[in-house]
Amino acid sequence: MNNAALEEEKRGEGLRKLVGAVAGPLCAVLIWLMPIDGLAELAHHLLAVMSLVAIWWITEPVPIPVTSLLGPTLCVLFGIASVEDAYSHFANPMIFLFMGGFLIAKGMMVNGLDKRIAYGIMSMKWVGDSPRRIFLAIGLACILCSGWVSNTATAAMMFPISLGLLEAIREMMAANGKTIDLSKYKYATGLMLMTAYACSIGGVMTPIGTPPNLIMVGFVEQLAPQAPEITFFQWMVWGVVAMVAYFVLASVVLWRMFPADVERIEGAREFICRSKEALGKWTLAQKNTMFAFFVAFLLWVAPGVLNIFYDDKSAVFQFYQSHFPEAIAAMVGGLLLFFLPVNLKKGEMTMSWKDGVEGIEWGTLLLFGGGLAMGGMMYSTGLSAWVGSGIKDVLGGHPSEWLFVSVFCVTALVLSELTSHTASTNLIAPIAIGAAVSLGFSPIPVAVGIALSSSLGFMMPVSTPPNAIVYASGYVPITKMIKSGFIIDLFGISLVTIPVVMLLVKFVMGI
Repeated sequence: MNNAALEEEKRGEGLRKLVGAVAGPLCAVLIWLMPIDGLAELAHHLLAVMSLVAIWWITEPVPIPVTSLLGPTLCVLFGIASVEDAYSHFANPMIFLFMGGFLIAKGMMVNGLDKRIAYGIMSMKWVGDSPRRIFLAIGLACILCSGWVSNTATAAMMFPISLGLLEAIREMMAANGKTIDLSKYKYATGLMLMTAYACSIGGVMTPIGTPPNLIMVGFVEQLAPQAPEITFFQWMVWGVVAMVAYFVLASVVLWRMFPADVERIEGAREFICRSKEALGKWTLAQKNTMFAFFVAFLLWVAPGVLNIFYDDKSAVFQFYQSHFPEAIAAMVGGLLLFFLPVNLKKGEMTMSWKDGVEGIEWGTLLLFGGGLAMGGMMYSTGLSAWVGSGIKDVLGGHPSEWLFVSVFCVTALVLSELTSHTASTNLIAPIAIGAAVSLGFSPIPVAVGIALSSSLGFMMPVSTPPNAIVYASGYVPITKMIKSGFIIDLFGISLVTIPVVMLLVKFVMGI
C-alpha cells in the first residue's frame, strides 16, 4: 500500500473516531432525557447506555474491549443493574469454551503444527505447478486452519506463503524475458483475495472458528433458555455445508475475475517442498499438540455420536452432558498442553505458561462478556421485548420467518462491512433474539444466520483483519476488493446463508 493511501486511511479512521467520541455521549444524554412511552424506567436508561456502547463499538474512539467493560460499569453506576448481575456474565461457560479454543490454537502456532498442516496440503501431488490448483490449495489450507485457529493468525501464516509463490511467478517470467508488476498482475490480486476470503470462510465450520459463532450460541442460551441447545456436532453439520458452498462460490468468482496467464508456475513446487522440508520431522511437541486437539475434538463431537444410540434424556447421555460440556472439553484440550512433556529433565512441557497467556485473546473474551452482560440486561429490563415489538410493527405485524431472518442477515452483513464483525454481532444479537421470541419464532435460525452473515465481510479492508493484511501487500486495488467482495456477499447471502439457515438448520434442530 502506498503512503498516500495509508495517510488517507488514517485520516478517515481519525475522523470516524472523533465523530463517535462526540456522538456517543450526546446520543446517550438525549435518549436519557427524551420521554419514551411504553418503556419502563430501567429499560429507558439502559437504552441510553446501549446507544453509547453501540456507537463506540462501531466507531472505536476507544478500544472495543474497553467499551465492552464500560457498558456494564455504567449500568451499575446508574442503578440499572447490580454489580453481580452486570459482571457475572464475564464468567459465562462460553468464555471458557473460547479460552480453551484459544489455548489449543496457540499450541498449534507455537509448535508449528499449523504450518505443517498448511504445507502438507500445498505439497500434495494433485497441486503440482498448476496456478489454478495452487490457487485452490491455498484456499483449502486457509479454510481448514481457520476452522480451529483465528482467521487473523491463519492469514498472517498464509500471507508469506502466497507472497513466496507470487515471487516464484515473477522470477519465472523474468527468466523468460518478461517483466511483470505484481501490483497490477491479475493472478496476484486473486491469490491475495483468496488468502483473505478463505480465512474468513473457514471460520463458519465450527462454533469456535470465529467469535460471532460462539457469541450467537451464548446469546441463544442466555436470552432464550427454552430453545434447544446447539451442540458442537450440530453446528458442524451446517457449518461444513456453508463453508464448502462459500468456498466454491469464492473460488469461481475470483478465478473468473483474476485468472492466471500461464499454464505452469516453474519453481512453485520446489518452493513448497523446500519450505516443507525446512520444518524437519514431526517434533514431540507437535505430536502432543495434535493429541490434545483430538482429545478436545472427540469430546466435542461425542454427544452427536451418543445421540445416535441413546435418547437425549437417557442416563448415559445426561451423564456425559453434565460432566463433559463443551466448555470443559475445550479446557481439557487446552490444559493438556501444560501437562504433556517434551523434556522432563528440563521441566519443559508442550506449551509454557507465557505462551499460553499470550495466546489468549483477552480483548475478545472481554468483548464477549460485555456483550452477554448488555444482552442479559436488555432481557431482564424488558428492553429486548420492547425492541422486538417495534420490529414486529415495522415488518407488518406478522412477517414470514424467511423475511425476518433475511432482514437480520442483511443487517449483520452490512454492519460487518463497516466495523468489527465481533462487535456488530454483539450489537445485533439481543435485538434479533428478542424480536424472534416476540414474534413466536425459534431464535436459532436468525442466530445462525447472523453468525454466518458476519463472516461475509469481503468488501473493505476494515471489514476483517485478513482483508487488511492482504490489502497491505499493495497487490489488491481497493476497487477490485469492493467488486469481488460485493459479488460474493450478494450471492453468498442469497444462495447460501438464508437457504442453509431456513432449511438445513431447521431440519437439524427439528424446529
